[in-house]
Formats: sequence, structure tokens, C-alpha cells
Amino acid sequence: MYLERAIKLANENVDAGGSPFGAVLVLDDVIIGEGVNETHIIHDISGHAELLAIRMAQKALGRIDLSGSIMYASGHPCPMCLGAIAFSGIESVVYANSLEEAASVGLGLSKDIYSYLSGNVDAIQLKMHHQEIGDASVNPMLRLKNRTL
Repeated sequence: MYLERAIKLANENVDAGGSPFGAVLVLDDVIIGEGVNETHIIHDISGHAELLAIRMAQKALGRIDLSGSIMYASGHPCPMCLGAIAFSGIESVVYANSLEEAASVGLGLSKDIYSYLSGNVDAIQLKMHHQEIGDASVNPMLRLKNRTL
């Protein structure tokens, strides 16, 4: 039932000129958040269905932790959405379309990013450069580590 809702949202989004992604977030058999990709409307790359559903749920519940909830998505979550899903404690994801299906209709960047994260640094046009912070007193990680709680 919830996956069907995510697919319905995705189809409505396609009909409205958007991309084929819808998401429904459920906790204890209650929808606590849902969304569709709104990147074409809000001109914000983070406007993915899963992220919008997470934002809605966290705001409604007044907390970041979404432990025990289940994400239903019309497509396999992209790496950005997967990160947010993991960070927010969502228990599991049920999705319909695979990364391969997305790639077959020209939406293959997620598959490429997953390949990049698996060690294929040529999978995307992005070069990463690490630069250490020379002054330890301004290093935010060290400042946190040394903070007295």
C-alpha cells in the first residue's frame, strides 16, 4: 500500500513535468512524511523525494532520529538520499525501480556515483583533493575532540 502511494506520487510528478521519484516514510503504520522530486520547481539539487519526506517527518516529530520507520520509494535511493536515510536512523527501504532501470531512461548518475564510491574514481567527473589543516588550534574536529562536556 505504501509503495503504491510512492509510485502514484512519482507518476503524478512525471505528469507535472518532474522526474519519476516519489517517497513515503512510515512509522507504526502511519505516514509521517512524503515527497516527490521538486528539483525542477525549487531549483535545489537536494529537493529529492526521500529528503523531502525525511524533512517533513523530522519537523512533524520534532526530532532527527527516525528509528523504526520505513522508507518506501519509487526508485532506488541515490547516494545523497541513502546518506540521509542512514543518518536519520530509518530502519529499512522498500523501492520499486532499480538503478539499472533509472539508467536505461537517462537517469544514470546515481549508478555512476555508487560506482565512484566503490573505488572507480573515473565513474564521474569529480576530482577530490584533501588538504590538511596546518594549525591544530583552528581544526574543528580537534576542537570538538578537546571540548569539555
